[in-house]
Amino acid sequence: MILAFGAVLLAAILISGIAHRTVLSTAVLFLAAGFLLGQGMLGVIPLQAGDDQVSQLAQVALFVVLFTDGQRLAIRDLAKAWRLPGRALLLGMPLTFIITAVLGVWLLNVPWPEALLIAAVLAPTDPVFASAIVGRVEIPARVRGLLNVESGLNDGLALPVVLIFIAAVGGPDVEPLLLTLELVGGVALGVGVPLLVSLLLRIRFLVTTPLYASLGPVAIAIIIYGVATVTGANLYLAAFAAGITIASAAPEMRDAFVEYGEYIAEIVKLLAIFVFGALIAPSLLADVPPLGYLFAVLILVVARPVAVEIALIGSKLPWEERGTAAWFGPKGFASVLYGLLVLESGNPDAEYLFHLIVVAISLSIIAHSSTDVPIAGYFAKMERQDKERAARDAER
Repeated sequence: MILAFGAVLLAAILISGIAHRTVLSTAVLFLAAGFLLGQGMLGVIPLQAGDDQVSQLAQVALFVVLFTDGQRLAIRDLAKAWRLPGRALLLGMPLTFIITAVLGVWLLNVPWPEALLIAAVLAPTDPVFASAIVGRVEIPARVRGLLNVESGLNDGLALPVVLIFIAAVGGPDVEPLLLTLELVGGVALGVGVPLLVSLLLRIRFLVTTPLYASLGPVAIAIIIYGVATVTGANLYLAAFAAGITIASAAPEMRDAFVEYGEYIAEIVKLLAIFVFGALIAPSLLADVPPLGYLFAVLILVVARPVAVEIALIGSKLPWEERGTAAWFGPKGFASVLYGLLVLESGNPDAEYLFHLIVVAISLSIIAHSSTDVPIAGYFAKMERQDKERAARDAER
């Protein structure tokens, strides 16, 4: 598997220049390579959905990306730009959840508890794939901020709902107080550890070299991951809160770490996509009926876009920016993790529900990772036209 990943990574490096300018996507390359090399095809990667390695890798990938993405947002930036992400989270996400559940009952003829469970698993957007558009400077900053904050926070917000509906369809019971403590504990952990480390680094008689100073966020991430694993605090809220706290309280630490932090996040992301592709066997795809594929398509082109467009009514955003925010709601590793919880729930239809979730995630990866370049190109063209128009007006 390591050898195969290295070979695909080299291929991605060789075509990266082309992919950056066209709809060709390196993410889709890793997904397709994982599918071809998986146990359902060539058998090079002997992994299955229930394997511990799969859950751990998806968990680490999501943690790393949330941690690095959070460092793009200081508290002062978040305070300035909270209104749009707040609309997406507090109105857009519940509307997406409702529309998805209705589509599940209508198209798939599944009971309401199972439809609501699928909707909860697929409602959050993924920071790993959202970073494809968040990292493009051609996209207006307020849209990038909206997508970054929304994708970073909605994974943790969706988790309690997922666990409640797993209990409703036959899984283990959920203790509301315990869930609340996990969420609050995650935020407290993500804020407390970086603040403590930043205070230690400011002690005068402690002198750090530039190399070790840049490793400060690495130490913070490892400590948070360990403490959250032991205590049960929400890992994803802790990761995102820690990133924001570092950016706010220790920007010099963030600046020293940011370059190779992005490299680490990119490698972990690509490895996770590769492994996810290996889980998609032909038998899994064949188990999903045509209406299941229609359901997955409508989630992408109806549920999220309609919900976010409604949430952004009155925001005064131009239609291009509203459309970008509405379209770019990729499903990813949080949904994979929550799907694995569904698979292990003990529900008689758990395997079928998991297959539906995998198809929806796969179509989302293909669709969203192939449209970031055209969208960025459109905004770059609009910016050039505005500058040319302004220059002509100045000459007059």
